[in-house]
Amino acid sequence: MSETDAADGPPPFEDAFASDDVEQRIYGTILQTREPTTASSIADSADCDPKTARKYLGWFDDLGIVTRHDGHPATYERNDAYFEWRRINQLAADHSVEDLQDRVRELTTRITEYEATYDAASPAAVDAVDAAEASDERTIDDVYSDLGDWATAREERDRYERARQQRTGGEREQASG
Repeated sequence: MSETDAADGPPPFEDAFASDDVEQRIYGTILQTREPTTASSIADSADCDPKTARKYLGWFDDLGIVTRHDGHPATYERNDAYFEWRRINQLAADHSVEDLQDRVRELTTRITEYEATYDAASPAAVDAVDAAEASDERTIDDVYSDLGDWATAREERDRYERARQQRTGGEREQASG
């Protein structure tokens, strides 16, 4: 492999953030963190000084990217609500109201089909084993795949609907203001 091939490829997994600055390494570590974690542990993962990690974590806390839990020592965790808010804002910025409405309709149709197929109001109401055993066409893997897709469609519809409401609210404010 030539030097240019190595430079263009992804970094080795064990050193995924090595080429990023310390802020990006801390941010990347937070994105991968699933439970409250100390600044020292985050600093170890981000390969930086704990004092530097605390500085950036304080800034990320102010921005709402992380949630700080007081204690001895304090811990930090990713604020999933912030990332959800960001995703909805991005959808609203990237799509017209009509595009958002079309996507809500498509997802609603897909959800309605799953509700009819499984005679249930939500994927959580379906016993996958019973559904697979009662069907000549669907295996247990098919049912689990459907249930996952159904749950994803419901979450995605909610995001698109919230983005649509954000766009229509913003357009009403502009028209009246």
